[in-house]
Amino acid sequence: MKVHFARSGAVLRIKLCGDMDEYTAPEARRACDRAIEENPTARQIIINLADVAFMDSTGIGFLIGRYKKAKSGGMTVYVESPNFAADKVLSVSGIYSLIPRV
Repeated sequence: MKVHFARSGAVLRIKLCGDMDEYTAPEARRACDRAIEENPTARQIIINLADVAFMDSTGIGFLIGRYKKAKSGGMTVYVESPNFAADKVLSVSGIYSLIPRV
């Protein structure tokens, strides 16, 4: 999984590319946490899932973990452009009640 970051004003954008599963999540988690820690003045985090080809329940845990980390720093998290498969997993989990889709 590749992780890309871009900061624009108070918005930190995180783009995930590849499969989100138990094998790829740890490195993506470390990279995202590092980006959040290096951008403490960001107010919003937008996680783009358009290029996530596969996501299982590991992805839900990944998103909840980043949500908790961001919230502790006063940041709001959003999910952007999940593909059909990822959207299905996220919808069934109810995660959109915590992390809205934009």
